[in-house]
Amino acid sequence: MRRFVAFGPALVVLLATAVAVFAVPAMVRRIGAAQTAVQIELARQTIDQDDILERISRATRAIADNVEPSVVHIEVISPTDEGRRVSSNGSGWVYDTTGNIITNAHVVRNALTLQIQFYDGRVADAQVIGADPFTDIAVIRPADVGEVFPARRATGERPQRGDRVYSFGSPFGFKFSMSEGIVSALGRSPNSGADFGGFTNFIQTDAAVNPGNSGGPLVDSKGRVIGMNVAIANARTTRGEENEGQSAGISFAIPLATIESIAEQLIKTGEVSRGYLGLRFAPAPHRVGPAGRFSGVGLLVEQVTPGGPADLAGIKETDIVVSVAGEPVDETLRLRSITSSHQPGDKLTLHVWRGEAFIDVDVTLGRMPFHVLTGVSPSRFLQEVLATVATDSAGAVRLRYVDEEGPAYEAGLRVGDEVSRVAGRSISTVEGFAESLIDEGMLAGSAVKITVKGATPAEDRQVVLSISPVRE
Repeated sequence: MRRFVAFGPALVVLLATAVAVFAVPAMVRRIGAAQTAVQIELARQTIDQDDILERISRATRAIADNVEPSVVHIEVISPTDEGRRVSSNGSGWVYDTTGNIITNAHVVRNALTLQIQFYDGRVADAQVIGADPFTDIAVIRPADVGEVFPARRATGERPQRGDRVYSFGSPFGFKFSMSEGIVSALGRSPNSGADFGGFTNFIQTDAAVNPGNSGGPLVDSKGRVIGMNVAIANARTTRGEENEGQSAGISFAIPLATIESIAEQLIKTGEVSRGYLGLRFAPAPHRVGPAGRFSGVGLLVEQVTPGGPADLAGIKETDIVVSVAGEPVDETLRLRSITSSHQPGDKLTLHVWRGEAFIDVDVTLGRMPFHVLTGVSPSRFLQEVLATVATDSAGAVRLRYVDEEGPAYEAGLRVGDEVSRVAGRSISTVEGFAESLIDEGMLAGSAVKITVKGATPAEDRQVVLSISPVRE
């Protein structure tokens, strides 16, 4: 009997399989696309209904509009050891209505010429009014630029960690740039970069700062200056080599309180006098607190300079200084920076843990001695930067050794020369010689006129001395 094969069921299965293979993915894609369309529409409605980001953007633009007219771009021509001239750039900001501009001392160090550019394109030559290599602060002043717009300053207000901040300057020569970040920490003490002394109490931020930002302002959310960009913490490679140049999310700024103290002195006199306590502290911070309860960290006084400001105020050995002028201190460099930002004669309140109680002691600051300022003795300082100098039996300041390849010999100084004046000021001691060189800005790159005494006044000779930059 003949058999018949039924193909109907198989055909149905094949058709169902084809539909599943081709139709279902398309349906899934359509469903997914519909869901994405709904998601986009909801997101757009949320953005349109909530303008918080637009308000933040408007506020940020307002900060830029407020600060930019006060920022300047600085072009510097300086010499090299080979006698060539090189160009570099940095940033600065207008300090007052007179037109004084604040920048870093290392930006203008050894400058042959300075030229500044304002936000509106105006260009003017400028001169250095004064520079302090120990805080890396300088004041320059342009000639005949017309109206200027000083930056607002947050005078008397201390920034807090987490505050939003904005950095301005010319990174890699890109003029009038702005970056944003927060205050990461306060009271930081990275390497100051100064060959002698150096003061640190820096604001640490994560706002992008690169070469060319140096000297530019760091401002708060109200567009007020709270500090000045000064340094980048460069990463190191696995070989220990420094990876120079790029911002790694850690940058530092000089606090406004330090800037104002130094700038006002430079503008008025061209010199800087720093406050001095006359204390030596233990290297490690100490925990203090009443009845065994922790309530702070301070610095243990190990030695009080007899007859010094702190001694006269009644500070004693074993006292623990917790704060100075309302600022907590947990390391010596930070305390030194706070006191040095004030002038001799200023009165500061020290919050001290003594025995089992906290007390406040008012100290009238003295003038910081040379060896404290530089970290070395006057004779060692002169030996490092100039020549071996000593006072002879007759009380004259004489050169005992001059390196024939150094700047002193090149300027015309020789062994046996008696230095009688620096920039017209009489010199009678080695310390006075060293102090005069610093006061005249030699560490900031200024050329200093030295008078070498001859057999008669008519035989006195003038030597103009400058040293190579001590900071790159």
